[in-house]
Amino acid sequence: MESQLPSRARPRGAPVPTAEQPATRRRGVWRGGPEGNERLTVLTGYLLVVLLAVLGVTIIRIGQLLWLHLFLGLLLIGPVALKMGSTGYRFVRYYTAEPRYRVKGPPAPALRMLAPLVVALTVLVFATGVILLLVGPADSLRPKLVLIHKVSFIAWIVVTAIHVLGHLPELLRSDRVPLQTRREIGALRADIPGFGGPAEPPLTTPLAGSAGRWISLAGALVLGLVLAVALIPQFSAWTAPGVHTLLHHHHFH
Repeated sequence: MESQLPSRARPRGAPVPTAEQPATRRRGVWRGGPEGNERLTVLTGYLLVVLLAVLGVTIIRIGQLLWLHLFLGLLLIGPVALKMGSTGYRFVRYYTAEPRYRVKGPPAPALRMLAPLVVALTVLVFATGVILLLVGPADSLRPKLVLIHKVSFIAWIVVTAIHVLGHLPELLRSDRVPLQTRREIGALRADIPGFGGPAEPPLTTPLAGSAGRWISLAGALVLGLVLAVALIPQFSAWTAPGVHTLLHHHHFH
């Protein structure tokens, strides 16, 4: 008669482990559903606000900080691409009728109408910036490119400010922000036509996919950093003596 080894007792009613459970856990590292997508968008938004604030300082002191302006402009490409990707993903999932995204609902009407303009201006600003860097200040196309870059940047800042205002409740939806402040921001947003939306829970609630979100954010930063470092040799043409006067003459800043 064969003896049987004792097995560990399993609580009554507990699910029997299956081979599919590890895969489910692995998917949970990367997928947080609509809430996870929103958190990734908010995290990227925080990063962009900080980087854009520094970029604004470089515009004020463009003569002394042109090299930093060029570096930050390239660095921003990674996080900007991630922001557009996360918001675009929500758009696609909602309009392809994915149940969880349909339940969460679409962004506010004003934000949906504004989105194509934000995307178009974003592409125009960064495309003209990169082209200017590559062609150099001596190219015959420089005056027109500088003008397009400047005008599109100003328009982009205005449109982006409105976009951020529409997403302010999500950016402030944290337990670290006083409840009264969150209520006042929500009431202000509700008074603006097209920006009203349902109340959402705080973003500090634990949610699957945290590792994937941080890896995505770090990856976007690394992508922008690699691009910026790779193009540093192109900076010298723009930081050479006399170029600042040339740029000032063509209303670069």
